Amino acid sequence: MYAVFRSGGKQYRGTQGDRLKLEKIQAEEGASVNFNEVILVGEGADVKIGKPYLSDVSVIATVLRQGKSKKIPVVKFKRRQNYLRQGTHRQFFTEIEITSIGDQKIPKTAKKVAKKAATKKVAKKVATKKVAKKVATKKVTKKAATKKIAKKTATKKVAKKKK
Repeated sequence: MYAVFRSGGKQYRGTQGDRLKLEKIQAEEGASVNFNEVILVGEGADVKIGKPYLSDVSVIATVLRQGKSKKIPVVKFKRRQNYLRQGTHRQFFTEIEITSIGDQKIPKTAKKVAKKAATKKVAKKVATKKVAKKVATKKVTKKAATKKIAKKTATKKVAKKKK
C-alpha cells in the first residue's frame, strides 16, 4: 500500500519502510511525526482519493536525521552590463522513515487543542482590528482639532491687522 501526502507545500509518495528527504520539519531525531494531509491511499485497483484530503487517514513516520543538502551554485549574470554575482545555497532537510500508513484516528485531545488554537487566533485578530480602529479615530480627531485651532488663530490675526 502506498500513500501520497503533503508536507512543506510539497507532495510525497511513499510506502511503509521507505526513507524520504522532506523539507525541514521541527522535530527531534527519533521522534514520531504524523502527516494528516493524506491525498491518496491505495494499491492496485483499490485507490481512495481525498477531496482534498482523506479524513481519518494518516501517515506516521520517525525522524532519522536532520541535515543540509549539497552546495548548489547560484549565479546572477547580465551580459554586457559588467554584472556578475556568484554564491551558493544549502537547503535544510529532514530524513524520515515511514512506519505505518492507514486509518489512524487523531486523538480527541489533539482536535480540541487545534480548535482552541484556531479560536485564539481569531480572537487576537478581532482585538487587533478594534485597537487599530480606535487609534485611527484618535488620530483623525486630533487632526480635526488642530485644523480648528489653526483656523481660529488665522481669523484672529486677520482681525488684528484691520485695526
